[in-house]
Amino acid sequence: MAEKLAPEKRHDFIHNGQKVFEWDQTLEEVNMYITLPPNVHPKAFHCKIQSKHIEVGIKGNPPYLNHDLSSPVKTDCSFWTLEDDIMHITLQKREKGQTWASPILGQGQLDPYATDIEQKRLMLQRFQEENPGFDFSQAQFTGNCPDPRSFMGGIRSD
Repeated sequence: MAEKLAPEKRHDFIHNGQKVFEWDQTLEEVNMYITLPPNVHPKAFHCKIQSKHIEVGIKGNPPYLNHDLSSPVKTDCSFWTLEDDIMHITLQKREKGQTWASPILGQGQLDPYATDIEQKRLMLQRFQEENPGFDFSQAQFTGNCPDPRSFMGGIRSD
């Protein structure tokens, strides 16, 4: 049932008319997907994840991405992999349930409508996680959705 509440589609991060990366999020993670350039050996790529900063590129060249993150991450649980010409970066949110409007601080923000949809989906994920015997995949919110991080005393960490 929880997979029904997974992100339905990825968000595009566009800069100067070019897609830089795609991304999505869950209660616990923000995932970034970068299409790799052809004819570059996989061992040439690097990714450095810090608590509030990310750097991605090809060794010996200026970084492709070198930006502060929208929110802090748990570096010991964050990682990156290469698969099928895609770099997949998994950033573990420091604050579970926080809705990110973009992985990159101050850039590529989701519009208010898309942010509201994300917050509602994360809230339903939280309900599903806390009540595994119920199916929330068809549930809907009307009006403003509460913050999934703090609603009813916040997310339990047990």
